Amino acid sequence: MMRIIWSTVLFSLIFPLQAMTTIVYPAAESEQDIRFADVMEILQLALELTKPEYGPFELQPFPVQLTESRSRALLKQTQELDLLWSPTSLQLEDELLPVRIPLRKGLLSYRLCLVNKQQQQRLQSISNLAELRQLVIGQGAGWLDTEVYRYNGLRVVTGPYDDLFAMLARDRFDIFPRGLAEAFAELEVRQSTFPNLTIDEELLLYYPWPYYFFVHPSNQELAERLELGMRRMIANGSFDDIFYRYNHTAIERANLPGRRLIRLENPHLPASAPVADPELWFTPDTWR
Repeated sequence: MMRIIWSTVLFSLIFPLQAMTTIVYPAAESEQDIRFADVMEILQLALELTKPEYGPFELQPFPVQLTESRSRALLKQTQELDLLWSPTSLQLEDELLPVRIPLRKGLLSYRLCLVNKQQQQRLQSISNLAELRQLVIGQGAGWLDTEVYRYNGLRVVTGPYDDLFAMLARDRFDIFPRGLAEAFAELEVRQSTFPNLTIDEELLLYYPWPYYFFVHPSNQELAERLELGMRRMIANGSFDDIFYRYNHTAIERANLPGRRLIRLENPHLPASAPVADPELWFTPDTWR
């Protein structure tokens, strides 16, 4: 018996038990909000791959639903939230600590337009930014995209995420630009409720829009853990596997070569964005 006890003590000295780390992340904005299933999978796997260095963990959603702007404010001001995912900006990188690996390989830079079927014909004459300014764009309350559209001279109407689909169906605005990875899935779960909505087949908006994980500046350890985990995912191919599994069908359906591309400027893109690293980004000409 004493031999077993001393063996247990010796093992615990050599391999000390690591405390469970609880990581609180933003809850979805609604029960129909399926936008970030792939991000959650990346988060889970990045943490799993770093358990040898950082120990066990549990993921826990914040107990109430948060808008993007409220998540950012909460992470900056308190310790109740441990991380968030967000498009980057100069201000955000000044206030929070980014993990500069673009989630979804920057795919959210490419935007398809949800539109009311009755208004779709108007989009057939839109081929440049000046003509695009004739339309009114819908965006979520607190979304950073709003600043990009307004910087480019576009009119924007904002509202709660779930309400935007009803607002579009009632012609409160003309188009609801959605990330290429989001548009088809969002429309599918709402098609029976809003049968008059569709995805325009001709326009493609583009502005550089990398999505990162962000943590509080004092939580350097979590930032390092996430980067190490995602670097391992890139090396073993699991990062690309998640990307293609979630986005392959949407990219194929989007028919990018057949669309009229309108480029917008993103005045808030930091110079620190890793644009020179091709393995981190999706581009249509490298689509496999």
